[in-house]
Amino acid sequence: MLVLAELPAAVQEQVAACRAEVSALHAELPRWGLVVWTAGNVSARVRCREAIGTDLMVIKPSGVGYDELAPERMVVCDLDGNKIVDGTPDRLAPSSDTAAHAYVYREMDEVGGVVHTHSTYAVAWAARHEPIPCVLTMMADEFGGEIPVGPVAVIGDDSIGRGIVETLRGHTSPAVLMANHGPFTIGPDARFAVKAAVMCEEVARTVQIARTGQTPGNTVQPLDPALVARLYDRYQNVYGQR
Repeated sequence: MLVLAELPAAVQEQVAACRAEVSALHAELPRWGLVVWTAGNVSARVRCREAIGTDLMVIKPSGVGYDELAPERMVVCDLDGNKIVDGTPDRLAPSSDTAAHAYVYREMDEVGGVVHTHSTYAVAWAARHEPIPCVLTMMADEFGGEIPVGPVAVIGDDSIGRGIVETLRGHTSPAVLMANHGPFTIGPDARFAVKAAVMCEEVARTVQIARTGQTPGNTVQPLDPALVARLYDRYQNVYGQR
């Protein structure tokens, strides 16, 4: 079993910085109305494989309210989901979604952050097993196409993680709607994954509102795939500060 205090000083510093970042990012979930009570979680990969032979992950503790979170309360695990002994007095258990996050990190080395929410509109699409169609330029920019639906999977093992990887591997979308459950988002870092969660809910809400006003001759219109590809390439490679 890994013990945090016995790891190299540089790795301990990485873990401390990651805990601070993950703790701060959790505040964005209630801020944008993506969670209620203690639901939802953010995790981040600590890239330290060269130093200790494996990467680590930092994730929210299970069942702890958002106003009770702090860097020292973030839980450190290995990529099998096993908690690292860190000597903190709380001895908090990691999120019930830890196995899912860990599976994603093991299978997708490019992923540095994973987020799960229960945001209302995205969950509604997930309840219908319906992907969100790419009918907005914002969706083309952020997701490169539709937001897909993943399989029904239950909490407790890595089944959810398997569904996330199965659905998103090779897909431009950083978001998946796990059927009858809700959205999971991934990214090269945790902040990217949080942004994807915010944008997923925004487009889920907008497209749902647009659909409620549909009439036989007035329906939401999908974007041309060639235009989607151009918009996605521009947003990902040109937009913003480089």
